[in-house]
Parts: sequence; C-alpha cells; structure tokens
Amino acid sequence: METKKNPSADLRPKRGYFLNIGLCISIFIALLAFEWKTAQINNIIIDGQDILFGEEDIPEIPQVLQPPPPPKIKNPVIEIVPDDIEIKDLPDFQIEVDPEDKNPEVTIEIEPEKEIADETVDFSEVMPQPVGGMEAWNSFLSKNLKYPTQARRMGVEGTVYVSFVVNKLGQIEDVELVRGIGAGCDEEALRVILAAEDWLPGRNRGIPVKVKMRVPIRFRLQ
Repeated sequence: METKKNPSADLRPKRGYFLNIGLCISIFIALLAFEWKTAQINNIIIDGQDILFGEEDIPEIPQVLQPPPPPKIKNPVIEIVPDDIEIKDLPDFQIEVDPEDKNPEVTIEIEPEKEIADETVDFSEVMPQPVGGMEAWNSFLSKNLKYPTQARRMGVEGTVYVSFVVNKLGQIEDVELVRGIGAGCDEEALRVILAAEDWLPGRNRGIPVKVKMRVPIRFRLQ
C-alpha cells in the first residue's frame, strides 16, 4: 500500500534554502580560521604577559651602532737642540780683576742706552689744554683778537686754522698757518696765538710729551 507524504513535511522544495545556509556557515568557519592564525602570529609574550599587537603597533627594534675604532696614537718626535748655540746682541762689558787681590771686586761697564729724540705726537692720553679750560681760551681770543680794517672794509668773514706745538713745559712753539682767508685775518690769528699764555702740557703715562695742536679762529662781522 503506497503511503502519501504530508505536503507540509516535504523538504524537497526547501533544499536550496538549506544549501545557502550551509554555504554561509562554511564561509564563516573558514574566515574564523584565518583570523585565528593571524592573531597567533601577532601574539607576543613579554615578561610572562600575553600582549597582542596590531600591524601598526609592532615596536621598532633600534639599530645598534658600533663605536668607531680608537684613533692611533702617534709618538712625539723629540728634537735634539745643540748646546753650542751662539747668542748674539749681548751687551758689551769688561771685567777687570787684580790677580794679587784675594777678594777681587768685579766692575761691569755697560754702554748707556741712546736717548731717543723728543717726538711730536698728534694725540696723547691727556691732551694739552689752556689754563682755565676752553672757556678761558675763548675769553682770551675775544679780548685780544682785533678784526683787520681791510677785512672789515671788504666784508671778509670765515675761519682761519692755525697749528702749533705745545712742548713738555706747556710753551707754544712752531706756529703755522694751515688755512687762511686773507685780508689780514691770517696775520692777526698768528699774532694772537703767539701772544697766548702757556698751556698745560699733554701727557702719556704721566710723562709730558710734545703734542701738535690745530685750532680754528673764526672772524665774523657783527
């Protein structure tokens, strides 16, 4: 007697559905197996602890550089200097000894150094200056300087430059005209400088020196 199946219990129409479910489960298991192997590779044990690093978190191993070899030490070269070197430019001196004197006295005569002639300098540590300062010098010029009649009549104005030397005693000497304006003003400027009182001398290291000075003398009509 043939038995008929219940249409609700027939699974043949659902074979495709179950096949798709089985394929999904197989793919999932395969992917899970690959992920498990990758995790095992990146698994590192440090000090008894299981630490998982990702690809970007893998620590870099520092490069160990070897120290350079020590430099070679060169032995110093010893140069032997002879003892019989002739020494030049020794001072000339004479020794006189009496052979009969038991306690002779040695007399050394050395030629004195030649004195260098006094030099005139343009600058010194302490420059010469008039007694009483520049205010007294300007007062002296205003009282003693006379405007030449010819220059006044011609309307000549300007500045006359005069140079002179203040020696070690403060005296004014070697007065010269550097630049003039004419009309009698040059001669008047030289006359006033020659009539000036002594200055305070210049000094280098506290020693008086001869210093050359250059001063302007202005002529102006009022």
